[in-house]
Amino acid sequence: MKQKIQTIGGELKAHIQILAFVVSLFWIVFIVNQFIFNRSLNAFGIIPKQLVGLRGILFAPFLHGSFYHLISNTVPFIILGWLVMIRDIKDFYFVSAISALVAGLGTWLIGDPYSVHIGASGVIFGYFGYLLFRGYFERSFVAIAISIAIAATYGGLIWGVLPTRAYISWEGHLFGFIGGAIAAKLLSPPQNPTQDKYQ
Repeated sequence: MKQKIQTIGGELKAHIQILAFVVSLFWIVFIVNQFIFNRSLNAFGIIPKQLVGLRGILFAPFLHGSFYHLISNTVPFIILGWLVMIRDIKDFYFVSAISALVAGLGTWLIGDPYSVHIGASGVIFGYFGYLLFRGYFERSFVAIAISIAIAATYGGLIWGVLPTRAYISWEGHLFGFIGGAIAAKLLSPPQNPTQDKYQ
């Protein structure tokens, strides 16, 4: 029992360290960008349909346009990111990578070529999509319970995939969500073959 508690404590400590490290990067990059580079680092965001804009797939999640933008991404990143890594820390890295890649490529392909897309919300919507679809693909009690809880708590996020406001990257939200669903499918355990049932 004591060993199990120590194992859980060690995992929780690792979760906190990982999330704290990533969030610290968000805040450090924001401060440096705001007060040293006068927000010029935002040029490293995703610029649709321009070859140079592809670098934003890597850099955009770490760039934020304002303090409010940063805060609004920090809280759900911590909560949803932690829920993603509860089962396995590797899931967090995988879902983050797939979500960022799909969100970035999708935004680059269909976004306005005269816009620059920045922020971690594509990855956050990836977590949202992953947690929602994980229950569907895994069909386990825990996964379904988490999916229901996420739908009840963060269900309003789904409206973020629609072009409701000009200054919000709905493209990043939409494709991040899709990326999360793809990650849920790829990480789901293989299902047992369907068996015939008679009545």
